[in-house]
Amino acid sequence: MSPLAYSFAGRSINRMGYGAMQLAGPGVFGPPKDRAAAVAVLREAVAVGVDHIDTSDFYGPHVTNQIIREALYPYPERLLLVTKVGAVRGADASWLPAQEPDDLERAVHDNLRNLGLDRLDVVNMRILGATHAPSEGSIARQVTALAGLQRQGLIRHIGLSNVTAAQVAEARGIAPIVCVQNHYNLVHRQDDALVDELAREGIAYVPFFPLGGFSPIQSGELSRIAAALNATPMQVALAWLLHRSPNILLIPGTSSVKHLHENLQAAQLALSASTMAELDALAQPA
Repeated sequence: MSPLAYSFAGRSINRMGYGAMQLAGPGVFGPPKDRAAAVAVLREAVAVGVDHIDTSDFYGPHVTNQIIREALYPYPERLLLVTKVGAVRGADASWLPAQEPDDLERAVHDNLRNLGLDRLDVVNMRILGATHAPSEGSIARQVTALAGLQRQGLIRHIGLSNVTAAQVAEARGIAPIVCVQNHYNLVHRQDDALVDELAREGIAYVPFFPLGGFSPIQSGELSRIAAALNATPMQVALAWLLHRSPNILLIPGTSSVKHLHENLQAAQLALSASTMAELDALAQPA
């Protein structure tokens, strides 16, 4: 298998995927300003080899999934669609927890309807926690509910999002888990041990916010390193993640075809051992 491929949810996929969140309007709420442009980005992504798209019916809500269906249905056989449940949107664009079994069943059916599918490839159980950071607590009831929907044939595979290592272990005692989607990047390294543990178990790790949480000093250093490589800071941050561990799958999002191509070029960026050491040092306290 190519170093840029990974066995995920029963198939070999490109490690550089696409996150559809930015296809909705500002604040991931409402329709985009340019729906045709959003459709064009999705079609271009698939045309150039992206075979893993991350989405959710609470993006919009409903908007992102409806655009995916408009752009790509009937879906290419090789395309893996990964969605998530666990929240709904308030009329004021707020993010509200929706984690009861009935909420999860409703969310799965919303995803099925808006994507035009009879079964979802992968459903991530998104634990709201502290917004972009997990918090401890049992998730057995939620995972058990998804396992029931899996037995009904509505879900092929189950993943987790915004979770702790203890929650991953608890979930794996209930049902097979194929991926974990958490906040992780060059400087936000709390999941280092979890990334390595999942790699040993053959479970994908899908980081979000590849440039989130950088201090001005860290951003400046990243820009300096990127300039020396004739690359953008985003490309270097994505390349570091690809080099970090073979089970890391990337889902950078954009509503621009130009930025889509820039992001995908990160997979071709070679990082020397000395550059990796410089980048690793960005996470260290001054």
